[in-house]
Amino acid sequence: MPDERTGTIPVVVTGVGGAAIGEQILKALRLAETTYEIIGTDTTRLSRGLALVEHPRVVPPATAPDYLQHILGICETHAVRVVFPGSEAELRVLARARDALESRGIFLPINPIEVIETCLDKDQTMRFLEARGFCVPRSVRIDDQSQLEAIDFYPVVLKPHVGGGGSADVSIAQDRNELLAFGRYLLASGRRLIAQEYVGTPDSEFTVGVLTSMNGELINSIAVRRLTMSALGNRLKVPNRSGRADLGALLVISSGISQGEIGPYPEVTGPCERIAAALGSRGPLNIQCRYVGGRVVVFEINPRFSGTTSLRAMVGYNEPDVLVRESLLGEVVQRRFPYRSGVILRGLEETLLPDQ
Repeated sequence: MPDERTGTIPVVVTGVGGAAIGEQILKALRLAETTYEIIGTDTTRLSRGLALVEHPRVVPPATAPDYLQHILGICETHAVRVVFPGSEAELRVLARARDALESRGIFLPINPIEVIETCLDKDQTMRFLEARGFCVPRSVRIDDQSQLEAIDFYPVVLKPHVGGGGSADVSIAQDRNELLAFGRYLLASGRRLIAQEYVGTPDSEFTVGVLTSMNGELINSIAVRRLTMSALGNRLKVPNRSGRADLGALLVISSGISQGEIGPYPEVTGPCERIAAALGSRGPLNIQCRYVGGRVVVFEINPRFSGTTSLRAMVGYNEPDVLVRESLLGEVVQRRFPYRSGVILRGLEETLLPDQ
């Protein structure tokens, strides 16, 4: 319940710096009609997000042995009712600590640890989807060079099979020489990879959000048809030399900064809703896909709030607020509630940090 003195709901949002998921959750909460008192955390004082919250707190990284104790201490000090993990590392730690949080009356609006572990491993994700009849690109896990040499399809997208948010450490190989060069480099850096067939054209890419109640009932879905050709919209853009005219003139890997046309897109969201149900998703789920030949081809699933969370909130699809209102405040949230469609573009914004 809200604080009886102020009428606000004290919440922790972690990882609020770096223009990543935590900042997206923070922006969405600011757009809600519900009033939130936000305690923001990050691992450094040089964090833009810490300048945007009522109570900034610096905490150890999620890998530190005392991370959880710091979060629990903050929750006790501020009588926190909800914790929103803003990074994948913290998502894992807090998901495993769900009992410790919930025993203190703290709501954790995230997926079960089993869903999180499946989706954060891209190889497991592809095998899960393929076994259930969903469309995925040809995918091969790469642990050593011999597996690289066995690949016989091009173009190939090479990326870490665990982690790699925002398309980090991603390459496109259009022939055997490029595949071996890029693959050897990434393997030598200690990464274990997944090789996926490049499918579709840059204008066919979607990021899809499926929101499920904490008891597994579908609430709603939404999609952004990504504009990937701008400087902010892509991580990698190379001329298509593969001989595959169906892939377009350019091969593009989108960045973690999504922008574009937002709306229901039922031809895309429908299959993604079925994927969420098959996974047993609870809370937010984000599916990265391309719409190719009338089919949704999924290449990645993020079992968390999205890099487009604030964009969705701008059109009336405010996932963090919906989950709080339903699960914490006991409100009846309309299934498939209406929201607007439109085009949302992004840019850069500057913040002068307060004196340290």
